[in-house]
Amino acid sequence: MKRISYIVYFMGLFLIGACGNEAETAQEPGHREEEAHEEENPASAELTEEQYQVAGITLGKPQLRNLSNTLTLTGKLDLPPQNMASVTAPLGGFIRKTQVLEGTYVKKGDLLATIENPEFVTLQEDYLKEKNRLDYLELEYKRQQELHEEQVSSAKTYQQTVAEYRSVQTRVQALQERLAIIGITNGSLRSGKIRRILPLHAPLEGYITYVKADVGQYVAPTDVLFRIADTDHLHVELTVFEKDLTSLRKGQVVRYSLPGESAAQREATIFLIGKEISPERTVQVHAHMEEEDKDLVPGMYVQAQVALDDKQVLALPETAVVQENNTSFVFLYTGQEQEGNALMKKFRMVPVVRGVEQGGFVQVALPAGVDTATGNFVTKGAYSLLSKMRNAENEGGHGH
Repeated sequence: MKRISYIVYFMGLFLIGACGNEAETAQEPGHREEEAHEEENPASAELTEEQYQVAGITLGKPQLRNLSNTLTLTGKLDLPPQNMASVTAPLGGFIRKTQVLEGTYVKKGDLLATIENPEFVTLQEDYLKEKNRLDYLELEYKRQQELHEEQVSSAKTYQQTVAEYRSVQTRVQALQERLAIIGITNGSLRSGKIRRILPLHAPLEGYITYVKADVGQYVAPTDVLFRIADTDHLHVELTVFEKDLTSLRKGQVVRYSLPGESAAQREATIFLIGKEISPERTVQVHAHMEEEDKDLVPGMYVQAQVALDDKQVLALPETAVVQENNTSFVFLYTGQEQEGNALMKKFRMVPVVRGVEQGGFVQVALPAGVDTATGNFVTKGAYSLLSKMRNAENEGGHGH
């Protein structure tokens, strides 16, 4: 019986040991998977020295910089009313000659077109008739005045002469003003030359921005034939929503860019803030350009930024921050390590919150525990590193 008991005892020990080995064997694959997962951390990357050079990566530390909260606005280039002119034919008529095109630079008084209208002839004829009559009445007025003073003629005759003289005088002055509107002066009419075709001159110096005048075309007095813009005093006109209006004041600097320009390098200064809110709940704000450019065209689209305040913030170059899945990241350099014959440079993706952006730098808020004083970050070539990292993942590698 004792012998049987010993056999059962040793068999129990053997079974317990075997179960323990099986449990240990069952746990070992899971443990290895965890270690492999740590090795294949999707937030880490490593490059060889050659890959590092090809990617053009440079390292640097975050810096405290004066960046401003900026208000981004849109608008256009505009001119004050006194620097724009619409040219019409005051009495209408038929266009007989024109040679100007859009973009033509004209000086004040230059010929834009000639207009023919029978009413020109009638108007000049009426003026000459009334002028001759006025000359006669002036002599008669002086004669009747002398007779009246000598009490030779009656008071009634003298008063009738004075009334008629003043009436014709008024008529002549009115006709002079009508002739002046179409460009005819007294001097040109006194020579006795009546014209049916009259010139249309430029009222100011500038560029022709609009032309709607064909030879033989009849135009009414309300038809705009030409528009002229004097671009010497272009300014920036911005559209500001009423909620942002309290952030603006006269004297603030505006940095703006024109179509085709990647950065807002031009500057203007706010000089006028509108006092009327449009139906779209916007207000027009005007800014003087620091450097005027006569080659620019009124109406050009403008994208602008207004600096609201200056403060020191932790910032990295814009090229240091990458975007993936609506999240911003930077790459922290974690050192280098010898792997076989290759020296591997290692990096870790760190999520950041973007803040103010200005002058090629962006404010970044880093997670707690990231040492910004000693840590080196990728400041150039970050997107190249991200691309290499993701390509390696797709190929089943380890980010190198």
